[in-house]
Amino acid sequence: MSDTSTNSPIGLDLKPGIHWWCACKKSGNQPFCDGSHKGTGIQPLKFEIETEKKVWLCNCKATKNPPFCDGSHKSL
Repeated sequence: MSDTSTNSPIGLDLKPGIHWWCACKKSGNQPFCDGSHKGTGIQPLKFEIETEKKVWLCNCKATKNPPFCDGSHKSL
């Protein structure tokens, strides 16, 4: 779980598989979806990691390359 009060990206070592990125910023399990989006009209983003690797996931939700950080948090 991560601090949702920050807009900084979250660096994680992810294992291969399907992951669900929270797009609504309501999840208590950032940056992953926990179902808190229900009723918001915002859907989580399904993404797949093919090989274990370090990724930087967007926490500000302003990225133009979801779920990955593109530096948008620097201009918020």
